[in-house]
Amino acid sequence: MTPPARVYLVDDHAMVRQGLRALLSEAGHEVVGDSGDITAALAELQQLSPDVVLIDLSIGPRSGMELLA
Repeated sequence: MTPPARVYLVDDHAMVRQGLRALLSEAGHEVVGDSGDITAALAELQQLSPDVVLIDLSIGPRSGMELLA
């Protein structure tokens, strides 16, 4: 059995983050954090080191691609 993934969510819509959190938790994964802002996400990602990051590529006026860089 594969161990649960530690997931971080980045989306500017709180309802989307809540829904993803519920689905992932129900599937046995651990959501270690979430953010609606790229700048805040960068700071948290360095501290949390998740296994997976789910990113909205069109987050507000910026691009989720910035976070990938």
